[in-house]
Amino acid sequence: MQTQKSIYPNWVIAWGPAARSHPATWATSGFAIIGAQPTFSPNQRFVLVGDCCFDRTPMLKQQIDTDGLTDLAIVAWLWEQYGTKTLSLLSGQFALAVWDRDEQTLCLGRDRVGAKTLYYTRTGTTRWIAPRLRSLNPYHDRELDLVALRDYLCCAFVPGAQTLWEAVRELRLGSYLYLPDVEAQRYWQPQEQITNADRPLEWHSQQVRSLLEQLVQEALPPGEPVAAYLSGGIDSSCVAAIATRLHDRPVHTFSMHFGAQYPSEIEFANIVAAHCGTEHHILEVSPKQIWELLPETLAAMDDPVGEGLTVPNLLLGRSAKQFADVVFNGEGGDPCFGGPKNKPMLLNSLYGSIQGKPDLSAAYLTSFQKCYVDLPRLLKPEVWEKVKNAPSVFAEELQQTETTFLNRLMRLNIEFKGADYILTKVNNLTAAAGLKARSPLFDARMVALSLQIPPEYKLSGAQEKAVSQSCCGGFAARCDCQPSEKWHGDVDAAVVFEGLAAASAIVAAESSCGDRALP
Repeated sequence: MQTQKSIYPNWVIAWGPAARSHPATWATSGFAIIGAQPTFSPNQRFVLVGDCCFDRTPMLKQQIDTDGLTDLAIVAWLWEQYGTKTLSLLSGQFALAVWDRDEQTLCLGRDRVGAKTLYYTRTGTTRWIAPRLRSLNPYHDRELDLVALRDYLCCAFVPGAQTLWEAVRELRLGSYLYLPDVEAQRYWQPQEQITNADRPLEWHSQQVRSLLEQLVQEALPPGEPVAAYLSGGIDSSCVAAIATRLHDRPVHTFSMHFGAQYPSEIEFANIVAAHCGTEHHILEVSPKQIWELLPETLAAMDDPVGEGLTVPNLLLGRSAKQFADVVFNGEGGDPCFGGPKNKPMLLNSLYGSIQGKPDLSAAYLTSFQKCYVDLPRLLKPEVWEKVKNAPSVFAEELQQTETTFLNRLMRLNIEFKGADYILTKVNNLTAAAGLKARSPLFDARMVALSLQIPPEYKLSGAQEKAVSQSCCGGFAARCDCQPSEKWHGDVDAAVVFEGLAAASAIVAAESSCGDRALP
């Protein structure tokens, strides 16, 4: 666990007439794999390559005896039986390509929440496919997608299927695509299906807690220590506490700050770590470190993300790699359960409807607090003329009325912020440190559950993430470690977590930037 070699998937696929003209690890007419060995289905018809990590769920075990099989071997066996329906049987992270030797077709597939990425060129007689955007650089021209650039300036990430390169597109989450088709097909997407609306908040929080415990248990590495990022906020605290209670090996938690002269939430992380009895590590990050590591971090990010905490997150990953190969995080709590950044949109919906029909796309882009209002001054006049009337990728979801407004925002968070920003950042930076990231609050099963919960239990009056806070408070009282073992003095654990939740919410609300170092 001391080695910090990156664990990026670096394979490339060529599909088309020029496929065999490049050095390949495996090739046949019209199809070549560069940088990886293929996996074959039992009858040798299907050739697979991919980046996969999924759980051996009971439903999956009903279909196949998974013992001794790699993830790709499981997919190969299932694909022979079910074709694209295989994707619905997999629960986890994957980006894969399946070559049908009989039909001479190539199918690309991506997991439900977009934890893994998959890119492809969309022009030319030979198409190129890779899990990393930069791997495709030798195989396409460098013309910028100006609409994607506009959207990056608005969001600080590139949302949707577009990339900054005009010739390259990203397969969307929960989708598959048969090349050379243009439109991908959705096999899964988050849907509002509110159930048990008559049940109280406590009942729904119990459902969240039970599922979260299951997801953490499934992701724990048997017989090995595990790491967890810990900010002291609700989400990372709850994940770390559950991992500590369920795991029979050391749990190492990691927090960071930027020096005594800057605001910090480190005291809250220390409280949680002491209560749970983790082996806690605190990293101080200096401006000099950020500056020196910026080029390396930008390369590791692959798809650009304009966030100031990318370098610190890479440093945190490197610290964690010294003690574990798997690291948990609390990502997903805000997008799925009504975090603070939804309030501006809710206020716009309320007051905009009083003044007339609100411009939801403009309000949503403004809520990012990036460069939307400055675009006419930032872009050259000729560029602005080309992009100013191009539709926003968010418009369709914002305008549909079948879903409650808060859950519409949740779906946007999941579909775009999750797949194009949060999970891309987390997984690329942890891979750069040689770690495997686990985001149980962003598991597809948790996403589905979040859209079954009545919206008033996500944002309850002024209380954000009410169901998450109820879930965390209830867990604290059930923690196996007694307060007398982990605390100096008589402190009730439930009271501590209640105070922690309130303090964390106040700090987040008063923060001038609104961004958390860790979820």
